[in-house]
Amino acid sequence: MSEARTGEHAAGAEGDLEEMPTDFERVLCVVAHPDDMEFGAAAAVAAWTKDGKSVSYLLLTRGEAGIAGMPPAEAARVREAEQRRSAEIVGVREVEFLDHPDGVLEYGTALRRDIAAAVRRHRPELVVGFNCRETTYSGRWNSPDHRVAGRALLDAVGDAGNEWIFPDAGAAWGGVRHVAMAGSPQPTHAVDVSGTVDLAVASLEAHAAYLKPLFGEGPVDVRTPLSGLFSGIGERFGGRPALSFELVRP
Repeated sequence: MSEARTGEHAAGAEGDLEEMPTDFERVLCVVAHPDDMEFGAAAAVAAWTKDGKSVSYLLLTRGEAGIAGMPPAEAARVREAEQRRSAEIVGVREVEFLDHPDGVLEYGTALRRDIAAAVRRHRPELVVGFNCRETTYSGRWNSPDHRVAGRALLDAVGDAGNEWIFPDAGAAWGGVRHVAMAGSPQPTHAVDVSGTVDLAVASLEAHAAYLKPLFGEGPVDVRTPLSGLFSGIGERFGGRPALSFELVRP
């Protein structure tokens, strides 16, 4: 999961963030775990769906290793259900799960093939992933699943456009115009989320079983850290609440 719950905001490099491109109609978001999109990125998804864009999610794992004290098989069922409810809140109707193992996601051709096949099925112009750099924006060592998932995604976008790579995984699709990585310590662009903060909060709150052990006893407050994240990013985006991305040329 991201560090949004700590109340820190992504500082990244100095200078203003550019407006995200809008020349797309279909978006595919590819992340390792249920909740990865909700720790901030869902606010942008809600903005895109409100603008008529079609957004789909691909989860590489079911997050089965993510809830202390809950057996993996049960956690997988719970987290899948929470992710589907969360996605619906921000206007995402199609959520697909793969069965790669949570916590020990392995980079390789099997993972690249699965992601490339999804890109070919969904034919997105924008692909969204999660920070795959070695560290997070606070300088902490990044999750191994996040590093693997993001790097496999970046490679799979190229694979998807090559008809001779994974020829049994659908017709080649080279129409990806933009790849945007959420949670990056080196953001370049941002999306105005001033009209979708409430939706982002509700989408994260939908992960109730996951959040409860993280926050301990008492009510779970996700509005405060998310609002802090959006406001902090907005300081580099004309003062508007915003969510940042590192735009990578595919």
